[in-house]
Amino acid sequence: MSTKPLHFAGHERAGLVGVAGKVDVGDSERMPGSGLTDITYTQTRVIDVPPGVLEQARIVTGRNQDDPVTNAYKVLRTQVLQRLIAHDWRTVAVVSPAAGEGKTLTAINLGLHLASTRSHTALVVDADWRRPSVHRYFGYTPTHDVYDCVRGQCSFEQALINPGVPRFCVLPCREPVPDASEQLAGLGPFVKELSNRYANRIVLFDLPPLLATDDAMSFLPLVDCALLVVEEGRTQRADVVRSIELIGAERLLGTVLNKSSHTPARY
Repeated sequence: MSTKPLHFAGHERAGLVGVAGKVDVGDSERMPGSGLTDITYTQTRVIDVPPGVLEQARIVTGRNQDDPVTNAYKVLRTQVLQRLIAHDWRTVAVVSPAAGEGKTLTAINLGLHLASTRSHTALVVDADWRRPSVHRYFGYTPTHDVYDCVRGQCSFEQALINPGVPRFCVLPCREPVPDASEQLAGLGPFVKELSNRYANRIVLFDLPPLLATDDAMSFLPLVDCALLVVEEGRTQRADVVRSIELIGAERLLGTVLNKSSHTPARY
């Protein structure tokens, strides 16, 4: 994984503003101390994920500080967070032109590293309603999911899971959802609620491939920006250009070049 942007697709956004100090933790999180480092979960389901499951799924927890992949995600995390703060953005669609280019794993690992800043919490929402898979990365089958939430069949807290990582939660989707495109297009109020629920939370939505169906296109107007994940040696230049056109250059958070052959110098 590399955070090196594609030269023909890069859109730099300079600027950095301060991080808000107020934190509203709501019903599902309680903070006995004064900082985000003290968050405890009172209603969110906390699951115990064996380290072997995380390793097999290529989830990068950041424990190995000398790991080049860990460092790459830290660089990506910092770049993303600076741009989000500069634009007052909090909802991010994570998309790729086609299937199999690493968008889901990128969303999860980016969320984990955003949460590790201790200034923000992160929520990854599985919005790939044709082929939901986020929960599988944690070896977990949810009892309730995001679709249950949307239909009012369970509370938000009942569907959330915390995989034992501080300040990080997942809102899974258990199985494919019928009429996914139409359903996703109607989630405006739900997305707004997720965005406004916690003052320092970044919400990442794992979406279907942008060029495969109209699902992602239906959902993109509901979020602040989009992160485009492409794979070196696989993603076609024309597909990247078309994806940026659909996202809109002004709302493109950046690009992630996955499986890059470039190896950064060690420090």
